[in-house]
Amino acid sequence: MDITSERRLDDGVVEREFTLDGIPGILWTPAAASAPVPLILLGPPPLGLRRVYPRLVGRARHAATDGFAAATIELPGSGDRPRRPAAEQARARMRRAVEAGEPVTDEIVDALILPLVDEAVPEWQACLDALLALPEIGGPVGYSGGVVSIGVRLAVVEPRIVAAGLFAGSLVPRAMFEEARRVTIPLHVLLQWDDEGNNRQAALDLFDAFGSEEKSLHANMGGHTGVPQYEGEAAARFFARHLK
Repeated sequence: MDITSERRLDDGVVEREFTLDGIPGILWTPAAASAPVPLILLGPPPLGLRRVYPRLVGRARHAATDGFAAATIELPGSGDRPRRPAAEQARARMRRAVEAGEPVTDEIVDALILPLVDEAVPEWQACLDALLALPEIGGPVGYSGGVVSIGVRLAVVEPRIVAAGLFAGSLVPRAMFEEARRVTIPLHVLLQWDDEGNNRQAALDLFDAFGSEEKSLHANMGGHTGVPQYEGEAAARFFARHLK
């Protein structure tokens, strides 16, 4: 991991930008920590870190208030990373289907999401290796937000992640439902009831499929970007229970 910049935010949080095997990322740590702290991995949407930075740094500040470090990395094909032609083609097919009022087929969803999951999850695991090697980070580890299928896969294959907060606001391939049955860690799932880009029934079916003994669904009225502020507080309480 190569640290490319470091600055202290106005609330004392230390923000460090880094690259790991060419992948950009950001790490936030509480300035006042006197011992290694737990870590929350912040999953970004596939829009580029610069574009969603205000949302990410807001989540990181909340995490630091609770005594947690937070980190994120750029997804494959996002930001300044090389484009993924197959994903661009799938996205164009999805856009044409939506504009024509036609259903988004399983084939389109699989082409758009599954290769992204296959590529992103090992990158997250390599990032976790590097972060846990830092003296100021000691675990346990949580995962929060981002593309829900990435969170599902990480919850299955990464034993260092002990709890996850998932946002049911992205397309889910049918294959992920079988993986969801293998998830056993505590889950805090957020669903916007009127999410214009999400299949509500698929989100409910995914929640039902999760094998976790502890799982809670927080459903609110409103569209994709209308998540109530108090849901951030509920998520913070969830991670405080499982990471401290």
